[in-house]
Amino acid sequence: MESLSNILASPHLYSAAVMLLLMIALKAIIGAFVTHQPLAFFNFYCQRLADKVNKTSSNSRQQNISGLIAILVTLAPLVTILWLFESFIEVTWLWHGLLLYIALGNIGLGKINKHIARELVANNNYQAKQATSTLLLRETDKLSSLGISKACIEMQVLRSSQLLVCVGFYYLVFGPLAALSFRLLLEMHYAWNIKTIRFVYFGAAVNHIVKLLQWLPSRLFALILLLGTVGKNTVLCWRLTRGKFLQTGNSLLLHILALSLEIRLGGVAMYQGNKLRKASFNDQARQPQATDIIHASKRINYALYICILLVMMVAIMSFANSGQG
Repeated sequence: MESLSNILASPHLYSAAVMLLLMIALKAIIGAFVTHQPLAFFNFYCQRLADKVNKTSSNSRQQNISGLIAILVTLAPLVTILWLFESFIEVTWLWHGLLLYIALGNIGLGKINKHIARELVANNNYQAKQATSTLLLRETDKLSSLGISKACIEMQVLRSSQLLVCVGFYYLVFGPLAALSFRLLLEMHYAWNIKTIRFVYFGAAVNHIVKLLQWLPSRLFALILLLGTVGKNTVLCWRLTRGKFLQTGNSLLLHILALSLEIRLGGVAMYQGNKLRKASFNDQARQPQATDIIHASKRINYALYICILLVMMVAIMSFANSGQG
């Protein structure tokens, strides 16, 4: 208890929690008026780097090594420069806020998904596919209304976990540079996704790193999602999903969400002409519909609100403990 009190009394934790809340609010406000991607150039850089060093004619081991070297030559100098540059910054909190703002992902995924759901309900499948194609790696031109609904639901819960919960976790625990480093690894993971044939081996290293780094914060988010099943067979939901708790990857999040919405998630998806058979969850349930996008968005947003509430509680408790000290 004394060690916990010392942690909560840390001035760093209080300032970090307050800064995280402020940047989430700022991101939400700006995102309501302007669509912007601060790391779009970095994603472009990752694509061009892969064009140069990912030789598909090389064997799998050489591609694995090339992918690992690509991570090191990208992150090591960039993180070092940012770390050294901080010593020249007089207004440290402003610098930390900028790094966190860049690291945090899109706050408005729920709003985008609601727009797609409305298009599907109105039978405007072409417009829904167009809106979905900018968000997903998988092919959308041949997706049915069912496929679009499933893809949107899966995308929102996974992106919310990675770009908001995991980034926020690493900011609170290790600081802004750690949060930004994790986000840059995510961008590499998205750019070199192993679901496409071209990056099966080249993207393997960053895929494993991201899976390991997101394990703890994504499990915390999964437990919060599990709270949404209270009153609806929560114990059964836990028994069905607890075997996935220690596994790396996103299966736990998808399984809990599928059970809470009483729909089927996962299964076959097309990635650049390659049919990939992914794990399926809650197979006995019905297929998702457009309205399930709205229901899923509400559940995910409720879980994110709980996360924000927990950060607020940390800030309050940290402030109270620092005052006592």
